Amino acid sequence: MSMDSLKDLYVDELKDLYNAENQLLKALPKMAKKASAPELKRAFQDHLTQTQGHVDRLEKIFKGLGEKPSGKTCKAMKGLVEEGKEVIEEDGDDSVLDAALIGAAQRVEHYEIAGYGVVRTFASLLGEEDAMASLQRTLNEEAETDKKLTRLAESIINVEASEAENGEKPKRKATKRR
Repeated sequence: MSMDSLKDLYVDELKDLYNAENQLLKALPKMAKKASAPELKRAFQDHLTQTQGHVDRLEKIFKGLGEKPSGKTCKAMKGLVEEGKEVIEEDGDDSVLDAALIGAAQRVEHYEIAGYGVVRTFASLLGEEDAMASLQRTLNEEAETDKKLTRLAESIINVEASEAENGEKPKRKATKRR
Protein backbone atom coordinates (compact mmCIF):
# COMPACT_ATOMS: atom_id res chain seq x y z
CA MET A 1 0.00 0.00 0.00
CA SER A 2 1.23 3.45 -0.88
CA MET A 3 1.18 6.01 1.93
CA ASP A 4 0.76 9.23 0.05
CA SER A 5 -1.79 10.86 2.32
CA LEU A 6 -3.07 10.93 5.88
CA LYS A 7 -6.13 9.05 4.63
CA ASP A 8 -3.90 6.24 3.34
CA LEU A 9 -2.24 6.03 6.74
CA TYR A 10 -5.63 6.19 8.49
CA VAL A 11 -6.99 3.27 6.43
CA ASP A 12 -3.80 1.27 7.03
CA GLU A 13 -4.02 1.84 10.80
CA LEU A 14 -7.71 0.90 10.79
CA LYS A 15 -6.85 -2.37 9.00
CA ASP A 16 -4.22 -3.04 11.65
CA LEU A 17 -6.78 -2.55 14.43
CA TYR A 18 -9.37 -4.63 12.61
CA ASN A 19 -6.98 -7.53 12.38
CA ALA A 20 -5.92 -7.04 16.00
CA GLU A 21 -9.53 -7.15 17.20
CA ASN A 22 -10.18 -10.31 15.19
CA GLN A 23 -7.14 -11.97 16.72
CA LEU A 24 -8.57 -11.09 20.14
CA LEU A 25 -11.90 -12.68 19.26
CA LYS A 26 -10.00 -15.97 19.06
CA ALA A 27 -7.76 -15.40 22.10
CA LEU A 28 -10.25 -14.11 24.69
CA PRO A 29 -12.27 -17.36 25.02
CA LYS A 30 -9.01 -19.21 25.72
CA MET A 31 -8.04 -16.66 28.36
CA ALA A 32 -11.47 -16.91 29.97
CA LYS A 33 -11.19 -20.69 30.05
CA LYS A 34 -7.75 -20.54 31.71
CA ALA A 35 -8.76 -17.95 34.32
CA SER A 36 -9.69 -19.47 37.65
CA ALA A 37 -11.04 -16.41 39.46
CA PRO A 38 -14.73 -16.06 38.55
CA GLU A 39 -14.37 -12.27 38.35
CA LEU A 40 -11.50 -12.55 35.88
CA LYS A 41 -13.34 -15.16 33.81
CA ARG A 42 -16.32 -12.78 33.64
CA ALA A 43 -14.10 -9.82 32.70
CA PHE A 44 -12.68 -11.77 29.75
CA GLN A 45 -16.16 -12.89 28.68
CA ASP A 46 -17.46 -9.33 28.90
CA HIS A 47 -14.52 -8.06 26.89
CA LEU A 48 -15.18 -10.69 24.23
CA THR A 49 -18.68 -9.27 23.72
CA GLN A 50 -17.25 -5.76 23.70
CA THR A 51 -14.58 -6.77 21.17
CA GLN A 52 -17.24 -8.02 18.76
CA GLY A 53 -18.79 -4.56 19.02
CA HIS A 54 -15.39 -3.01 18.21
CA VAL A 55 -15.16 -5.18 15.07
CA ASP A 56 -18.68 -4.14 14.06
CA ARG A 57 -17.84 -0.45 14.51
CA LEU A 58 -14.68 -0.80 12.45
CA GLU A 59 -16.64 -2.52 9.68
CA LYS A 60 -19.06 0.42 9.60
CA ILE A 61 -16.16 2.86 9.37
CA PHE A 62 -14.67 0.90 6.47
CA LYS A 63 -18.04 0.84 4.72
CA GLY A 64 -18.32 4.62 5.11
CA LEU A 65 -14.85 5.00 3.58
CA GLY A 66 -15.64 2.60 0.73
CA GLU A 67 -12.75 0.39 1.85
CA LYS A 68 -12.34 -3.28 2.72
CA PRO A 69 -11.09 -4.05 6.24
CA SER A 70 -8.93 -7.00 5.26
CA GLY A 71 -5.44 -7.34 3.92
CA LYS A 72 -3.19 -6.60 6.87
CA THR A 73 -1.85 -8.68 9.75
CA CYS A 74 -1.23 -6.86 13.00
CA LYS A 75 2.18 -8.21 13.92
CA ALA A 76 2.16 -6.49 17.31
CA MET A 77 -1.08 -8.16 18.35
CA LYS A 78 0.18 -11.45 16.98
CA GLY A 79 3.14 -11.18 19.36
CA LEU A 80 0.98 -10.13 22.30
CA VAL A 81 -1.42 -13.00 21.69
CA GLU A 82 1.52 -15.40 21.46
CA GLU A 83 2.76 -14.18 24.86
CA GLY A 84 -0.72 -14.73 26.27
CA LYS A 85 -0.74 -18.22 24.78
CA GLU A 86 2.44 -19.01 26.71
CA VAL A 87 0.63 -18.13 29.95
CA ILE A 88 -2.36 -20.26 28.95
CA GLU A 89 -0.09 -23.25 28.43
CA GLU A 90 1.61 -22.91 31.84
CA ASP A 91 0.83 -24.95 34.92
CA GLY A 92 1.09 -23.52 38.41
CA ASP A 93 -0.74 -21.81 41.20
CA ASP A 94 -4.10 -20.54 39.95
CA SER A 95 -3.72 -17.10 41.51
CA VAL A 96 -0.25 -16.64 40.02
CA LEU A 97 -1.49 -17.73 36.59
CA ASP A 98 -4.44 -15.32 36.90
CA ALA A 99 -1.98 -12.52 37.70
CA ALA A 100 -0.01 -13.46 34.57
CA LEU A 101 -3.22 -13.44 32.49
CA ILE A 102 -4.04 -9.95 33.74
CA GLY A 103 -0.56 -8.78 32.79
CA ALA A 104 -0.93 -10.21 29.29
CA ALA A 105 -4.40 -8.70 28.92
CA GLN A 106 -3.26 -5.27 30.08
CA ARG A 107 -0.42 -5.24 27.56
CA VAL A 108 -3.07 -5.90 24.88
CA GLU A 109 -5.29 -3.13 26.25
CA HIS A 110 -2.45 -0.62 26.27
CA TYR A 111 -1.64 -1.46 22.65
CA GLU A 112 -5.29 -0.99 21.68
CA ILE A 113 -5.57 2.27 23.60
CA ALA A 114 -2.57 3.64 21.70
CA GLY A 115 -3.94 2.44 18.35
CA TYR A 116 -7.42 3.81 18.86
CA GLY A 117 -6.03 7.13 20.07
CA VAL A 118 -4.04 7.43 16.85
CA VAL A 119 -6.93 6.62 14.49
CA ARG A 120 -9.34 8.80 16.43
CA THR A 121 -6.99 11.75 15.92
CA PHE A 122 -6.64 10.94 12.20
CA ALA A 123 -10.44 10.73 11.85
CA SER A 124 -10.75 14.14 13.48
CA LEU A 125 -8.15 15.69 11.17
CA LEU A 126 -9.82 14.14 8.13
CA GLY A 127 -13.25 15.46 9.12
CA GLU A 128 -14.63 11.97 9.70
CA GLU A 129 -16.84 13.05 12.62
CA ASP A 130 -19.00 9.90 12.83
CA ALA A 131 -15.93 7.68 12.72
CA MET A 132 -14.21 9.86 15.30
CA ALA A 133 -17.13 9.49 17.70
CA SER A 134 -17.22 5.72 17.15
CA LEU A 135 -13.47 5.41 17.67
CA GLN A 136 -13.67 7.53 20.83
CA ARG A 137 -16.37 5.21 22.17
CA THR A 138 -14.12 2.21 21.56
CA LEU A 139 -11.16 4.02 23.11
CA ASN A 140 -13.24 4.72 26.22
CA GLU A 141 -14.27 1.05 26.44
CA GLU A 142 -10.66 -0.12 26.10
CA ALA A 143 -9.60 2.27 28.88
CA GLU A 144 -12.44 1.04 31.10
CA THR A 145 -11.40 -2.58 30.52
CA ASP A 146 -7.85 -1.69 31.53
CA LYS A 147 -9.15 -0.05 34.72
CA LYS A 148 -11.31 -3.09 35.47
CA LEU A 149 -8.28 -5.37 35.10
CA THR A 150 -6.27 -3.10 37.40
CA ARG A 151 -9.02 -3.21 40.03
CA LEU A 152 -9.15 -7.01 39.83
CA ALA A 153 -5.39 -7.26 40.10
CA GLU A 154 -5.11 -4.89 43.05
CA SER A 155 -8.09 -6.13 45.03
CA ILE A 156 -8.03 -9.90 44.46
CA ILE A 157 -5.66 -11.57 42.05
CA ASN A 158 -2.27 -10.10 42.90
CA VAL A 159 -3.09 -10.29 46.61
CA GLU A 160 -3.74 -14.03 46.31
CA ALA A 161 -0.60 -14.49 44.19
CA SER A 162 1.36 -12.68 46.88
CA GLU A 163 -0.08 -14.97 49.55
CA ALA A 164 1.04 -17.98 47.52
CA GLU A 165 4.51 -16.43 47.24
CA ASN A 166 4.73 -15.92 50.99
CA GLY A 167 3.88 -19.53 51.65
CA GLU A 168 0.41 -18.72 52.91
CA LYS A 169 -2.38 -21.03 51.93
CA PRO A 170 -3.86 -19.61 48.72
CA LYS A 171 -7.62 -19.32 48.52
CA ARG A 172 -7.65 -21.35 45.29
CA LYS A 173 -5.76 -24.54 44.64
CA ALA A 174 -3.52 -25.01 41.63
CA THR A 175 -4.90 -27.25 38.94
CA LYS A 176 -3.58 -28.36 35.62
CA ARG A 177 -5.75 -26.89 32.92
CA ARG A 178 -4.75 -27.66 29.39
